[in-house]
Amino acid sequence: MTGKPEPLWAGRLSGGLDPAILDFTASLAVDRRLLPYDLRASAVHVRMLARQGLIEPPEADAIVAALDSLEVEPDARDEDVHSAIERLLGELGPRVHAGRSRNDQVQTAMRLWAKQACGDLIEGVRGLATAMLDRADAEGDAVLPGYTHGQRAQPVWLGQHLAAHVWALTRDGRRLSQVREAADVCPLGAGALAGSSLPLDPQWVAAELGFARSFANSLDAVSDRDYLTGLCYAGALAMVHLSRIGEELVLWTSAEYGFAELDDSAATGSSMMPQKKNPDAAELVRGKAGTAIGRLTGLLSTLKGLPLAYNRDLQEDKRASFDQVDDLAGSLAALTVCVQGLRFDRERMAAAAGDGRTVATDLAEQLVREGVSFREAHARVAGRVAAGERFAEPTAEQAAAGRLAPEGLRAQLAEARAAVAEL
Repeated sequence: MTGKPEPLWAGRLSGGLDPAILDFTASLAVDRRLLPYDLRASAVHVRMLARQGLIEPPEADAIVAALDSLEVEPDARDEDVHSAIERLLGELGPRVHAGRSRNDQVQTAMRLWAKQACGDLIEGVRGLATAMLDRADAEGDAVLPGYTHGQRAQPVWLGQHLAAHVWALTRDGRRLSQVREAADVCPLGAGALAGSSLPLDPQWVAAELGFARSFANSLDAVSDRDYLTGLCYAGALAMVHLSRIGEELVLWTSAEYGFAELDDSAATGSSMMPQKKNPDAAELVRGKAGTAIGRLTGLLSTLKGLPLAYNRDLQEDKRASFDQVDDLAGSLAALTVCVQGLRFDRERMAAAAGDGRTVATDLAEQLVREGVSFREAHARVAGRVAAGERFAEPTAEQAAAGRLAPEGLRAQLAEARAAVAEL
């Protein structure tokens, strides 16, 4: 399209807006992503207006039909997606906005989007957790050293280690469910901030759009971004958990560790060094975690000084929320591919776990079972380690089984799988 349409508020100001200001304040490039949700909410709003006798039913039918086939041009230059919809409705457009503002309109679309985004992310979490559990079921009886302070600590089962990540992922899934519940409130009918004198029916609109409830306070309805801060928080913490997985993939697939190898489908190469097989996906997840934390901090900083009710600062909520969801979804998908194709080197892991020192705690506890105080047992074993002794008994496998028997590991994995299924 050529030229920029007049903003919906153009009747208030004369002389036209400077192009630099209009470009700076326009948000269509970001919020056109809300088009399907805005169209859906607009159709329900129009049907409500007809039910309340505010527009004629034939006119409402025509508007709904037009909304059903409406598409915003790729080169549209409207101020935002809401303005684009009203423009594209042509002569029918002026009827649509009765009883609503872009303030409650955008929040309705954002909440519909957030509910679906949370559902999609939960599926992504479930996919990665399931991939972890599948590998744990298949190779969980391999033993490797667990680490504290970056140092070899005690032998653990591979299944136990992978399940630890699964439990973190299930918490991420539950947090996303809580965000979805927080978003399940319909603000349509709150208007700009104080509602409308027209005989609207917000409860009917909420039910038609699939919301659990309508808003209780109109000022809160248009200014509340708690659910989006919750989304950015849940996304940031999930990315922190994914970053830990990514870090272990980087370490485990290095020549220094050699515990695993990425499948070729999950690795990249070097443009200069022919031998390289790089864990770029894991590294990118690690990097994106920092950006995810920054988005949460940025949104909270935007909100902290805003008076009620709506302020244009809130336009920043969309980019942060969209990018947070996109990065988390992409990271979940990438790590799922990495985990599914990972090849473990059981001998290399077992050798590291059985270095003759990782069983020192188990030896001290054996002395406790024989009646020695733990402090004395600790001192005796520490002295032997300091003297350079390496212990052949118990083996790494025996030590791991002494703390978590194979049947206990299987029960733990089954419990984790049940928790994932409940997401």
